[in-house]
Amino acid sequence: MKRVHDVIIIGSGPAGYTAAIYTARAGLEPLMFEGEPSSEAPDLLPGGQLMLTTEVENYPGFPEGVTGPEMMELFKKQAERFGTKLEPYNVEECDLSSHPKRLRTTDGEWHEAHAVIIATGASARWLGLPSETALRNRGVSACATCDGAFFKGRDVVITGGGDTAMEEALFLTRFATKVFVVHRRDTLRASKIMQQRAFANPKIEFVWNSVVKEVLDVKEGKVTGVRLENVVSGEETVLPCGGFFVAIGHTPNTKFLKGQLDTDENGYLIVERGTRTKYEGVFAAGDVADHVYRQAVTAAGMGCQAAIDAERWLEARSAAH
Repeated sequence: MKRVHDVIIIGSGPAGYTAAIYTARAGLEPLMFEGEPSSEAPDLLPGGQLMLTTEVENYPGFPEGVTGPEMMELFKKQAERFGTKLEPYNVEECDLSSHPKRLRTTDGEWHEAHAVIIATGASARWLGLPSETALRNRGVSACATCDGAFFKGRDVVITGGGDTAMEEALFLTRFATKVFVVHRRDTLRASKIMQQRAFANPKIEFVWNSVVKEVLDVKEGKVTGVRLENVVSGEETVLPCGGFFVAIGHTPNTKFLKGQLDTDENGYLIVERGTRTKYEGVFAAGDVADHVYRQAVTAAGMGCQAAIDAERWLEARSAAH
């Protein structure tokens, strides 16, 4: 077994890299497992969901905007500058109740740490259409708050029927000429207040009992419309649009924990008093624990909190021994 690390950070992205910057500057020599795509989580890239985002215009300090990958490269360089050791692996198995905590990575190695920060993020749920994948970042998005401003003056389509879909549809009305909400049933799952707001907005139109079968047009390399199927009649129609948003939820990347930590009904890690989980010395930050804000800036803030929580916990622990 290798040496016991003070801190291991699982996952990268704004939360993981910020936690790395803070713990590294505190002299804790963090080891980070950045993550890598797998068949179970193809979106689990080093740098997180921002690696799938073309333009980021709402992160403070970038008045001209920045691409997601460029921004994550800067975060990464800053973490490395202060001495973070980065490894391009996922954690496949862990024992977080033990002291020290034990983690096994995809290369088969076991690692030990006194404190662990989990920043594995969440992956957007997609419909799984080949055309959707081909046009991702070319008019197909899973984040209206990230990309909505790029669709000014266009008609857009959003699919989903929960609170997230209604929130995103309402947000898109600030930019789009018309927002078509496609839902497979004739009633919404969203809360009453969100339904009322959506129904009251003249820019939102509902397309009931319908599913998206194809996003057009892959040949043109941009979104020109969607092919819909009515699930009652089986009839297919084409709805022209300039953008397509998927709002059917996110899946937190927590499979590797195998139920060791408490989660809410949607699988997000439950944290108390900042970023603490139920196990001493285990902290969670970013979208793996936050289903409310899900922004780069809030993930970075939570990464900072987790680092400070871990540092203080380690200090108290060493003082007690």
